[in-house]
Amino acid sequence: MPNGNGSQSSWGGGASQRPPDLDALLRQGRDWFRQLLPGGGSRGVIVLAVLALAVFGAWTAYYTVPSDSVAVVQRFGKYLKEVPPGLHFKLPLGIDAATIVPVKRQLKQEFGFTTPGSSDPYQSPRDGKRETEMVTGDLNAALVEWVVQYRISDPVRFLFEVREPSETLRYVSESVMREVVGDRTVDEVITIGRQEIETEALAKMQALSTKYEMGISIDQVQLKNINPPAPVQASFNEVNQAQQEKEKLINEARRDYNKVIPLAEGEKDQRIREADGYRLKRINEAEGDVARFSALLAEYSKAPEVTRRRIYIETLQDVMPRLRSKIIIDEQARSILPLLNLDSQKETKP
Repeated sequence: MPNGNGSQSSWGGGASQRPPDLDALLRQGRDWFRQLLPGGGSRGVIVLAVLALAVFGAWTAYYTVPSDSVAVVQRFGKYLKEVPPGLHFKLPLGIDAATIVPVKRQLKQEFGFTTPGSSDPYQSPRDGKRETEMVTGDLNAALVEWVVQYRISDPVRFLFEVREPSETLRYVSESVMREVVGDRTVDEVITIGRQEIETEALAKMQALSTKYEMGISIDQVQLKNINPPAPVQASFNEVNQAQQEKEKLINEARRDYNKVIPLAEGEKDQRIREADGYRLKRINEAEGDVARFSALLAEYSKAPEVTRRRIYIETLQDVMPRLRSKIIIDEQARSILPLLNLDSQKETKP
C-alpha cells in the first residue's frame, strides 16, 4: 500500500508523469480517507459512502422542465403537484419523482403508414394492413389510411386515469373510423364523403376521449390514401372511368340544353311580341277605318251626290297610277281615241 506522501505525490504529479487510471485513483482516494480518519479502513469506507450518497442526492435534487411541457411531481408515488417550465428542485433519492409531459406539443398517430424516424412507439401502426382494411355500408372493401393529431390537455388524467392512454387512443380511433366508414358507401368514402367523414370521426373520438377521461384533446382527423383492395383495383378503376364518362356526357347534355333552350325561349318571346304588335296594328287600323267610314257616312247623308263624286275621284286617283295600260273611252265616241303613252313619258321624265 502506498503511504500518504506517495498518494499526494500521485494526485498532484507534474506534467511529465502519465495520468493514473481509474482504479489507481480509487485506491489512492481510499488510502487518503484511511489516513484522514482514525480507527481503521472501515470507517473511511462509511464516510466515502456517505459522501457518494450526498453527491448522488444533490445530483437528483434538481431537474429542468422544457418550455413546451409541464412536470407532474409524485411523492412516494402519490400525486403532489404540477410544475411549470423552468429549473426546479425536489426531494432526492427517489422520494419525489417528476414526470415530464409535453402539453404544448402536437402529437400524432398514423394508421396504415409510418413516418420514418418517429420516436413515439404508439405513433406508428403495429399491423398497418389490418388497421386499414374496412367494410363500407354497401358491403364493399376499402383500404383507409388516416392521421389523428392530438394534444395532452390534462397531464394528471393522462398519467393516472387510464393505463397506456396513447394505446387506448389508437383503439378508440380505429373503432370510430370503422363505424363512420361502415355507414357510407364506397363511392362516398373515396370521393365526395371525405370531409364529412373527418368531421364526424373527430367529434366521436373527442366524445370517447372525454368519456374515458384520458386527458387528450383531438385537434384534427385527416384522411390520407383511400383505395380498394388490390384484387379488385383494376375493376374499380374501370367503374370509376365509366362514372367519369357518365358525368362527362351529362355535363355535355346540360351544356347543350342550356345553349338551345334559352335560344328557343328568346325566339318564342320574339314571336309572341311580334304577334301582339300585329294584333294591335290590325285593331287600330280597323278602328281607324270604322271611324273614317262613319265620318264619310255622316258627310254622305248631308250631300250624297257630292260625296259620291268625291269618293269616285279619290278612288280613281288611287287606282289609276297602278295601271300600266290605260284606255279611256267616251260614251259618245265611236272609236278609240289615240292617246299619248303617259307611262313612257313618266318613266323618261328626269
